[in-house]
Amino acid sequence: MITALAGGIGAARFLKGLTKLVLERDLSVIVNTGDDIELFGLHISPDLDIVMYTLAGIVDDKKGWGIRQDTFRCLQALRKMDEVWFTLGDMDLATHLFRTSLLKKGYTLTEVTEQICKTLGLNATILPMTDDKFETRIVTAIGSIHFEEYLVKRGSRDEVLGIEYCGAEFARPSVRAITSIYDSELVIICPSNPIVSIGTILAVKGVRDALRNTKAKKVAISPIISGAPIKGPADKLMRGVGLEVSAFSVAKLYSDFLDTFILDTLDASEKARIEELGIEVKVANTIMRSLSDKVQLARNVLQD
Repeated sequence: MITALAGGIGAARFLKGLTKLVLERDLSVIVNTGDDIELFGLHISPDLDIVMYTLAGIVDDKKGWGIRQDTFRCLQALRKMDEVWFTLGDMDLATHLFRTSLLKKGYTLTEVTEQICKTLGLNATILPMTDDKFETRIVTAIGSIHFEEYLVKRGSRDEVLGIEYCGAEFARPSVRAITSIYDSELVIICPSNPIVSIGTILAVKGVRDALRNTKAKKVAISPIISGAPIKGPADKLMRGVGLEVSAFSVAKLYSDFLDTFILDTLDASEKARIEELGIEVKVANTIMRSLSDKVQLARNVLQD
């Protein structure tokens, strides 16, 4: 059994390579839901959908999100009536409509996600980090705004003054998520944003303790290469909470539970500094330009 902690695009790409080497039924993925947002009355789970669409082989590879060859007629009509800043494809809307309908009937987000996975033909277990309300917000000069508003509506242009994990005081991880961590032989921290993807999952009470206490080996892949993320605003977010933008900083964030850290070849000079944290370091290519890159990175993670 393998459990992965995942955000969006980077994690999904890595998981695509991983599923070429392991059976999907042996894989559980705990996904960030701090990005979840309600728009036009619909519950949207961006990271859950990216992971599910990618593993189902229907994701729009050029964008890294959404459904391949989707149309946007509903969105075009909505724009004539109201401000629309979040792109929703027509087939993608079916997912949000189905999810929202079941949630209103009293199903948990975990139960709804299981139903969507069955519809998509997935054998992997995809688990929301929590079934409770949880919202990642970014503190800026204009106030505290939802992460998706910061990222999509405002294009990550605001200076980050802080991060708020709204719901962290009361939210609990799902029983299945915690059980998967304890039952696994290997836990993988995917190359996702360490502040608003992995950091958000770790902000849920009980997750970090489970990672410390599980007998599974814990391996993380650096999402930072040469002082910058491959994609997304991780650098701005790290600076916003007073962190150096480096692979070392990421390793230090996970150092209380991590066994092994996968460092990109471009950052080989950081190996000794990370090893001083008591973490084993492997140096490998972590840039996933092709499927073979994804598979090779997964192979490096799986190697003892």
